[in-house]
Amino acid sequence: MNNRTAAIIPARFGSTRFPGKVLAELCGKPMIQWVYEKAVASIADEVLIATDDQQVVDAVEAFGGKAVMTSPNHPSGTDRICEAAEGLDCDIIINIQGDEPLIPLEVINDLIILMQANPEIEMATVGVPAERDVLVDPNRVKVVVDNFDFALYFSRSLIPFLREGGLDCPALLHWGIYAYRKTALEQFVALPESRLEACEKLEQLRALENGIKIYLMRSSLESIGVDTPEDLKAAELKLIEMQTKENNARQIKL
Repeated sequence: MNNRTAAIIPARFGSTRFPGKVLAELCGKPMIQWVYEKAVASIADEVLIATDDQQVVDAVEAFGGKAVMTSPNHPSGTDRICEAAEGLDCDIIINIQGDEPLIPLEVINDLIILMQANPEIEMATVGVPAERDVLVDPNRVKVVVDNFDFALYFSRSLIPFLREGGLDCPALLHWGIYAYRKTALEQFVALPESRLEACEKLEQLRALENGIKIYLMRSSLESIGVDTPEDLKAAELKLIEMQTKENNARQIKL
């Protein structure tokens, strides 16, 4: 086990809800560039973008990034990163979604450190506390964990259900960033679609149904996943706010 880490960003051009979103302009850059720059700033040994479209390759190369072309027939981003990882000299693969331009650098680094320090963990992801009224949206995936912080279940429904008179249990919002041992990733993509996966349309359920344990790393930080043009506007406002704070902090130091 060499603990070398590759951060791979799947970037499918033909998103169903927001076609071409990975190249949508966000504060003067294509969205995928924001994600790539976060990954490059991390402690990962190698960073690349895995795509199915020459437009994405051209855009990535234009800003100095590294992209690889993968099959257009992959059913998921996980299958895409597995193809991109073939031949890479690494033990740990970090899957950073191409629609997470605000993913905190600390989350990427903490996930890498977690995998390096715990060789028994095959697969890991991230969850953040969230209020129940925020999590009603089925596009926001929820997760519940056991006493050892391994995932019990992921769902688009609000879990755990709070029955009248019941004791509330904090809800966790799932972030779509994953870490895999390379061997676990290869095992995962070789498995057929599972029953729960086909029902909820959440591929991580395939792992749980087949006995692959997923460790959930908790975070108190925040991000904005971009699924719609409205999300893109929210991400732009957040980036402008962050840049204003950074500029003000620099001026104070001067």
